[in-house]
Amino acid sequence: MTSTTATTTATAAVAAATPGLRTRLLTHRTDIISVVAVIMGLATINVTAHLTSLSTVAAVVPVGVACLLVIAKARGMSWTDLGLGRAHISKGLTWGTGAVLLVAAVIALALAIPATRGFFFNESYASLRTALIAALVIIPLQTVLPEELAFRGLLHGRLKSMGGTKAVFIGGSILFGLWHVASSLSLTATNVGLTAMLGSGTAAQWIGVGLAVIATAGAGLGLTWLRHHTNSVLAPIGLHWALNAVGAMAAAAAWTFL
Repeated sequence: MTSTTATTTATAAVAAATPGLRTRLLTHRTDIISVVAVIMGLATINVTAHLTSLSTVAAVVPVGVACLLVIAKARGMSWTDLGLGRAHISKGLTWGTGAVLLVAAVIALALAIPATRGFFFNESYASLRTALIAALVIIPLQTVLPEELAFRGLLHGRLKSMGGTKAVFIGGSILFGLWHVASSLSLTATNVGLTAMLGSGTAAQWIGVGLAVIATAGAGLGLTWLRHHTNSVLAPIGLHWALNAVGAMAAAAAWTFL
């Protein structure tokens, strides 16, 4: 084969591959833009819900996330992409129920041990009635459902499309931890156990925030694994509800009976 023929063949091969390459690059660019748009949307919702005059409006996060989901569906995300596919409902419910029972058993054990009991004395749930309303209404509607649909639903689907499983676990968990910065600013002021351990003041406040970010990022790994394993957002919804709601009821039990 002459050099001219070889050059012509190579040029033809590159030309044939270029449309496919361009399509992949365009798709990847679109995925990146979609992820950035979701992150910006969630950041806006978070800041609005915690650091503006609308912080007293309970519907900010649920309505904001609902808007993001509507936009995602309009842009072509399927129910399966969002973790809501019918084929995976049964597995999601099974794993979610198991997560609730496991968390309830662990929290009951921690509440029974004097060394860990102090961390349950959260003044926000000193009343049993308040804790029940929080566990059955406020936590599911204002926290668990919107956060899981946002992070293990919408963001999970976008990250998986952009970078696969690694992006989902690393990116999703870190972003979930950062999501809790604003909501953790008063953590040491309302939790007797943390105040006793960390003290008060600005340094203690930011240590508390840092611990909350680490803890929620770690929880994000577990929640993401459940979503990945079951292909359903229902499983992490069950675990997330248990961590928050059963914890709230345990706090009320600590104040009321211990």
